[in-house]
Amino acid sequence: MEKMQSFIDYIFFEVWCKAPEGNPFGFDLFDGNAELKEVIEAFHYSDAAGADFFNGHVERIYNLFAPLTPEEIDKFQQWYQANNNIERVCAKDSALPLVRYADIKTTYPTLHDKLASFFKGLYSQKLLNLAALREKIGEIDDHYHNFMTVNKAGKCPFCGISDVFGIYHSKREAYDHYLPKGLYPFNSINFRNLVPACHHCNSSYKGTKDTAFTPKDPAGVTRRRKFFYPYTTDGDSIEISIDFSNPDVDNLAASDVQLSFGPSTISEELDTWQDVYGIEERYQAKCCSNDAKDWLEQVRILRDEHGIEPIDALASWRKQSEKDLTANSNFLRVAFLEGCHRLGLWSRNSPA
Repeated sequence: MEKMQSFIDYIFFEVWCKAPEGNPFGFDLFDGNAELKEVIEAFHYSDAAGADFFNGHVERIYNLFAPLTPEEIDKFQQWYQANNNIERVCAKDSALPLVRYADIKTTYPTLHDKLASFFKGLYSQKLLNLAALREKIGEIDDHYHNFMTVNKAGKCPFCGISDVFGIYHSKREAYDHYLPKGLYPFNSINFRNLVPACHHCNSSYKGTKDTAFTPKDPAGVTRRRKFFYPYTTDGDSIEISIDFSNPDVDNLAASDVQLSFGPSTISEELDTWQDVYGIEERYQAKCCSNDAKDWLEQVRILRDEHGIEPIDALASWRKQSEKDLTANSNFLRVAFLEGCHRLGLWSRNSPA
């Protein structure tokens, strides 16, 4: 699928951005990329709706780029490069001129409409399933299988608590456009911006939220913010602490569960993560669920039937969590039980 991004890169820089040179639109514009030229030619003679969509948009946008000045072309190139450098966007690199569709629309309304239609439509099965394209770029299912072969946890990489389809399933999870394709141009097919996520993270909570900007404050002001880069190989370890305002941990309400996240060095990324994916609400709900009641029951069974003190059971679960954070929600179970320990639930005189 990264081949598809290379095709779009070529179209943008070598075709559209050279439109002001005055050459008529034709197959020869694609001479520098033989595989892409084969696709363009095959689409030209195809009756498929996806083929007409692709070629038609490429030509129409070429004609809209033709009257742009060198300064405008340079500006669009900077926007394209910025929006596709997902890692630096996540780091809130102020040197990147990140652009949204709304920014383009104010000055280039017609071009905005065509760009939006094209880039939103790129990620569609009616296009990606066309044989002439598929034989060049492969299938998205191949990327998903490779991703899950490496990321074997079986849990959503964003919330850590929801199961996701893995290599032993015939189905796959949907891909989330980390920078929403409805808000940001140029990166709808960039696989650094496409990440497998559970349905709850992708649809129920994130939806079309703007990951790169905070929600509007009471004065209507929004600002850039940092957020975690999903394809990092050396990510930060998130610290979670849970305390309770109600000592009756068998009958908790969400408001009884206080969550704290760290370390402070990544506080901005943590705030974005909680806002976009509803983390606090979902973790509070987990602490009030039957799963949490089962965590407590396991402690009681080990103590009452096997003579294992709760503090020793907790130490064992800490070691288990170090080996696999997400299995059985270990990271949340340990934080929950540590909160119970701080509450004095398992003191020598406690009946719990």
